[in-house]
Amino acid sequence: MPAVFEQAPSPLEETAIVRPYALTGGRTKANYALELETLISTKDHVAAGSLPAVAADQIECISIIEECRTPRSVAEIAATLRVPLGVARVLISDAADAGLVSVHKTISGNDGAEAHLVLMERVLSGLRRL
Repeated sequence: MPAVFEQAPSPLEETAIVRPYALTGGRTKANYALELETLISTKDHVAAGSLPAVAADQIECISIIEECRTPRSVAEIAATLRVPLGVARVLISDAADAGLVSVHKTISGNDGAEAHLVLMERVLSGLRRL
């Protein structure tokens, strides 16, 4: 009978299993309207190294700060943290409330025709410059 070799688990598989509601303290709603494509970036004073004590003991918050040194979408952050989208929204919202990250406004379906027209004009202008 051939021997069965066990593969060593990868570092990503060795992470502690924590229920999503434990990460958010049972909260399910974010304080911001965070769409999948909403961009998040670390604020300058945080990027320079001044991390508040509140965030220093939360590994998820530190991960969000590190990931968002260049702007990232909510979907990218959720994938990097390996958490459900709803959990990522709450964690990002907490980081924004603490003044650690900036939430960049996106155009949504509720913004009206004028916002969409401005966006289309900017895209057309960019295409013409190519």
